[in-house]
Amino acid sequence: MAAHAHTHDHIDWASRIPDLRRADELDAAAFATIAARLTVTLSQGATVVDVGSGARGMSAALAAALATRGGGTLLLVDAVPELLTVAAETAVAGASRGAATGGVAPEAGPADADVAGTPRSGDVTVGAGGATTVSIETVRADVAARPLGDLVPSADLVWAASMIHHLPDQQAGIAGLASALAPGGVLAVAEGGLETQTLPWDLGVGEPGFERRLMATGDEWFAEMRASIDGVVRMPYGWSAALGNAGLADVSSFTALIDHPAPVTASVREFVIARLERLVETVDDRIRDEDRDTARRLLDRSGPDYLGNRDDLYVLGTRTVHFGRKP
Repeated sequence: MAAHAHTHDHIDWASRIPDLRRADELDAAAFATIAARLTVTLSQGATVVDVGSGARGMSAALAAALATRGGGTLLLVDAVPELLTVAAETAVAGASRGAATGGVAPEAGPADADVAGTPRSGDVTVGAGGATTVSIETVRADVAARPLGDLVPSADLVWAASMIHHLPDQQAGIAGLASALAPGGVLAVAEGGLETQTLPWDLGVGEPGFERRLMATGDEWFAEMRASIDGVVRMPYGWSAALGNAGLADVSSFTALIDHPAPVTASVREFVIARLERLVETVDDRIRDEDRDTARRLLDRSGPDYLGNRDDLYVLGTRTVHFGRKP
């Protein structure tokens, strides 16, 4: 990873932007459903913070939701500058789409922020006739090093997707995110849920259950990744309990379905192939020779068993959101 982009998990997230974008395309409907549910009670001019925004399409969904509700401020927080750039571009596009359905669009590109995590002043945009628009600001910061409340203004909604498990102390991370909430504000985290599945159990290549074995091996890799983080602290309880331990009330959860049944489109097929490539790359030194040979045959674009020639690929998964309100 570039020296200027520190993450605790030692993963080169900038290199994964193409994969993240593919996933976002597939998750767009789920993101829209989640954003609509989380913002339904927000008033015009609300402040929303997307932490660990990465290249994720949730930035676009939140911006669109704010636009349809009359405008507001969306702050994007990440430690990797390349991911912040992509997230900001995605959010601007989302706000514009939201404006097309009755909201108001952003009049300027995303604002700059300094490395210390302080948004640049004077970046609020105003639409024609004085209508408030969606102001999109970026904050480059490590939320494991400083509480979010020290980095951003008080927020009506803080969203964090699949990022807390990359922090050394997950419970402290949740408490740090909750520190940014205004009274009555909501912290929502997308963690856990069911593992995404994409392949038939019996592929006719190698032993049946290939994808399930890779995912099980991926769990072993994840456990070692967590253990390798400097200063790691175990959290031996669930996400709802962690929100309650952070002092939040009305804790609950809901799940959005991601379902792309066979036969899939070309873009979904490419996602499945890229996902398998990434998974095999991650666990290659852990799998047995037969499964390694199966992966080689499935990913050989010139071979008879190439995955891209199949019409039985699919994507089935979930996004589980745990949330709580600051009293």
